[in-house]
Amino acid sequence: MSGRIRFRRAGLWLAGLLLATLAAHSAEQDPQTVLVVVGAPGEEEFGHQFRAWAEEWRCAASAAQADFLAVGLDETNSVSDRMLLESKLAELDVESNAPAWLVFIGHGTFGGDEAKFNLRGPDVSAMELAAWLQPWRRPLAIIQCASSSGPFLAALSNTNRVVIVATQSGHEQNFARLGQHIAETITDLGADLDKDGQTSLLEAFLVSSRRVADFYETEGRLATEHALLDDNGDRLGTPADWFEGVRAEKKAAGDALPDGLRAHQFYLVRSEEERSLPEAFRVSRDQMELELEALRARKGDLGLETYFGLLDELMVRLARLYESAGQLSGSPAGAE
Repeated sequence: MSGRIRFRRAGLWLAGLLLATLAAHSAEQDPQTVLVVVGAPGEEEFGHQFRAWAEEWRCAASAAQADFLAVGLDETNSVSDRMLLESKLAELDVESNAPAWLVFIGHGTFGGDEAKFNLRGPDVSAMELAAWLQPWRRPLAIIQCASSSGPFLAALSNTNRVVIVATQSGHEQNFARLGQHIAETITDLGADLDKDGQTSLLEAFLVSSRRVADFYETEGRLATEHALLDDNGDRLGTPADWFEGVRAEKKAAGDALPDGLRAHQFYLVRSEEERSLPEAFRVSRDQMELELEALRARKGDLGLETYFGLLDELMVRLARLYESAGQLSGSPAGAE
């Protein structure tokens, strides 16, 4: 039997199993965590905007039934916001499979060799934040919406992380608008580019970046912020205009997968079908999807027979995963 025929049959089998699995009732799952850090506003006008964006995230966390934490919204006391942020990060479960979302809303500075996020009181640098997050193994989305946030990307890039920064370098020091649009689009089905009933972090990034670009074009201004996304750990990042739909056209450095694949697996508010799937299933499925993309990237080097043989094996593994999920739920595999 040829590799192409086996691939088609595996795909049909997978589609049948998917119908059964989507009806499954998932077991109790750990909640996601959303930690929003609001920096020093500098001016009252900015303070109102930052609080409004933080409130958008609070509502999004509520819709996702996620745990919501905040730094910088309450009155200051003897504990600085920097110390409070460090302690909150230390208290969170770093091994959970449930994604954590770390969102920075405010201003930043860059002194030529070090980027900082401006807090009330002592600031926090990119390298300090990287050290605090070093023990983390859980899925983590870091959304740095401040000016001069570019250097945070290289400092925080790592496995199983999505890092978004509002600027491509520390030298873009003007007020950044990305934070407003990310907050608005993260739960907006109008930003659901692939029409699967949920908006991924990648889709929110792409739509938000487009809206930022539209602002500068409409106002006739020179754009002073160019957001980047990194989720393959190569510390380089990819701008939104390198994407065609939800796929990056830019080839990643070395053997790294293109940026965007992991970000498209991060959903704060999941669709009803996605919520029905057990957490362990989603983790395994997401990993297999990344393996599939890695295989596709090697297609030209493998030859068709070898490529379709490996593709067949991977599709069968994925189908068996769906079958297992259906059996655990008590639904017969392949049920219509």
